[in-house]
Amino acid sequence: MNPEAIRDKVAIVGMGCCKFGENWDQDPQDMIVDAAYEAYADAGIDDPQRRIEAVFCGAQYPSKGTAEVADALKLYDRPVSMVVNYCATGTDAFRYGVFAVASGMYDTVLVVGFDKPKDRGVAGPSVAVTGVRGLPATPAGWFALCAARYFETFGASREDLARIAVKNHHNGTLAPKSMLKREITVEDVLNARIISWPFGLYDCAAQSDGAAAAILTRRDLARSYRDDYVLVRAIGIALSPNPQEDPAFDFLRWRATEMAARQVYAQAGITQPRKEIHLAQVHDCFTLTELLAYEDLGFCEKGSAKEHIASGTFALDGELPVNTDGGLKTFGHPTGATGVRMIYENYKQLQGKAGQRQVRSRPTVALSHNIGGAPQACGICIVALP
Repeated sequence: MNPEAIRDKVAIVGMGCCKFGENWDQDPQDMIVDAAYEAYADAGIDDPQRRIEAVFCGAQYPSKGTAEVADALKLYDRPVSMVVNYCATGTDAFRYGVFAVASGMYDTVLVVGFDKPKDRGVAGPSVAVTGVRGLPATPAGWFALCAARYFETFGASREDLARIAVKNHHNGTLAPKSMLKREITVEDVLNARIISWPFGLYDCAAQSDGAAAAILTRRDLARSYRDDYVLVRAIGIALSPNPQEDPAFDFLRWRATEMAARQVYAQAGITQPRKEIHLAQVHDCFTLTELLAYEDLGFCEKGSAKEHIASGTFALDGELPVNTDGGLKTFGHPTGATGVRMIYENYKQLQGKAGQRQVRSRPTVALSHNIGGAPQACGICIVALP
């Protein structure tokens, strides 16, 4: 692998995101149009039929595959490809778009991530995972096993996880397009009904409907669209052995995150992520998932997350703000859209256009992170100002 092959060669010149939530009044194409046309307007594109040369889309639950995007946007007579990679789907679709531009094949492409799980009639992943040491488990039950092991090993508690939920609920109230806008307290989290111990209701993210879009172009063309473009510094995908079946899995980390982090840090030339990354959007399907991400991404040492949670390191006004728009927990989680939505938030933050949730010190480097499946898949993207 050439770690510098794509570094700063591709620019984001437009992004869009529809309102996430239970969008009963919209079908997937409505949400795709909302996100894409915001991205067009953001990039100053009034002739997408001429400018957009290829489309890369991601959805975990599409009803019509690539036609869902092509029909919605009337983007025919060009490649339209679809990626499916668990909760890393949106990040992976974005990766394909980056590679298509970096290779020189296309000048400008569109990336669209979307999903509408509410039409499936479930609040979250509905299938039981199997093979967890031979026992069946729901996603909450499986991740809860990891939380219990972490508590026993490092002395963390439900209060530590509760502070993550409180943080993300607060940040979500500041994001106009988020699904949930409700401040909560640590006591609210601890007193909520138990879903799978130690997780209560507020430790779990609900799925939502939504779509997000990005327009990518060559760096040398970026100023023809806008002055405040954002560069893609690194992007990677990694697959680990299935932790539910891997005898070496210790229930204290997600190996896929560690693997993908090594990829993107090599691409970006980052050796001290805690100092060199200024804000991050990380996967928080459960509060424990966010806690493990702090450590697996190198933001703090293994076992030390609880001290950083208590001191506010990852709060909106902290040293390294995490999930500035509320994360999956409150912004929502339409599986195929989430990775692109995270990049949308980082794009806005780097431009200084995040409104009430804008971080105090103007950031120049931001990371987004998804895990999915067992989880075996992880996608990470680092974006930066020129």
